[in-house]
Amino acid sequence: QVQLVESGGDLVQAGGSLRLSCAASGSWSIIYVMGWYRQAPGKQRDMVATISRDGTIHAADSVKGRFTIARDNAENTVYLQMNDLKPEDTAVYYCYAAFVDIWGRTSENWGQGTQVTVSS
Repeated sequence: QVQLVESGGDLVQAGGSLRLSCAASGSWSIIYVMGWYRQAPGKQRDMVATISRDGTIHAADSVKGRFTIARDNAENTVYLQMNDLKPEDTAVYYCYAAFVDIWGRTSENWGQGTQVTVSS
């Protein structure tokens, strides 16, 4: 199994920046996608950005040009650099991983979430 631990959430003013980190631990064969999702109060959980092992990136239109996702395969860590934050970015941010376990089965897991609050 893959365990994910996020860090970096905080309270920040509009226009500010934050960097989220997510470290994977446990046992697996390969982690083929890592990424970030977010969920605001009363709303569904939406994709922010994902990055595959080969570096292919998918990002929500609302964050393009402001957020950057990066992955360190050697350290099994994914980062989300968030610039020019807006109040509508306020949400709990969840780390996500899709992986193949040691028995060859595909699976996925989520982190516990980290709160990002952007004040106007």
